[in-house]
Amino acid sequence: MRIEYAKVSALGDRQDNQDRAAVVVSDDAALMLVFDGMGGHSDGARAAETGLKVVQDLFMARTQPIFDPQGFLYMALSRAHDEVVRIGSDVAVDFRPRATCAICLIQESGTWWAHIGDSRIYQVRDGKVLERSRDHSHVEVLIQEGAITEEEAQDHPMRNFVECCIGGDAPVPDMSITGMKKLVPGDTLLACSDGLWSGLSDDDMAQIGKPGENNLVENLKALSLQALGINAPYSDNTTGTAIRWVGA
Repeated sequence: MRIEYAKVSALGDRQDNQDRAAVVVSDDAALMLVFDGMGGHSDGARAAETGLKVVQDLFMARTQPIFDPQGFLYMALSRAHDEVVRIGSDVAVDFRPRATCAICLIQESGTWWAHIGDSRIYQVRDGKVLERSRDHSHVEVLIQEGAITEEEAQDHPMRNFVECCIGGDAPVPDMSITGMKKLVPGDTLLACSDGLWSGLSDDDMAQIGKPGENNLVENLKALSLQALGINAPYSDNTTGTAIRWVGA
């Protein structure tokens, strides 16, 4: 498995960084993880840190390639949720640690996605966004129903209202898990917090896939700086992980 990968996490115009991210790579599989601690809840950073560690440790303990990718992703996110719920069990429900997340598994020339909340995954091919995950948010429902456009969603008063997350209440939250998406050489995958995609169009996001030797790190850094500039002076933590598929 031949890949290039990169990670970035910027503070933005915030007091602390509640995002956590990692790229875990073995000979036969790779895992991209982004967890975004929810700033309106206490200890969002701890929720993000806990969730990431649970999923990362489960991945590293498994034989790779993963036998049942969809089952693994569901199990891993369920356990991450349970652990974040546990660390907040002594806190009133409205103040418990919470986080959104996006996870992308790459193996056997394909990719499987899982996300909860408004952390996103993008697949870029030939300079365009081929596909992206759909947020668990009120404005995403309005977009899918045709009530508002993608452009109108950028300034919608409920654009930050997330309908599900890890942590908080005990029941396992709704999560979106895909089947295998085929990869071709040159495809770029991006998992990111809302601080990175907010304010940027799909054409902007597609710049992560600009071709060139060993430039994925620079592409991701440039995208992060663009998001920080557009959202200043109210930019959020801005975090992303990226992988370019070179070939099997």
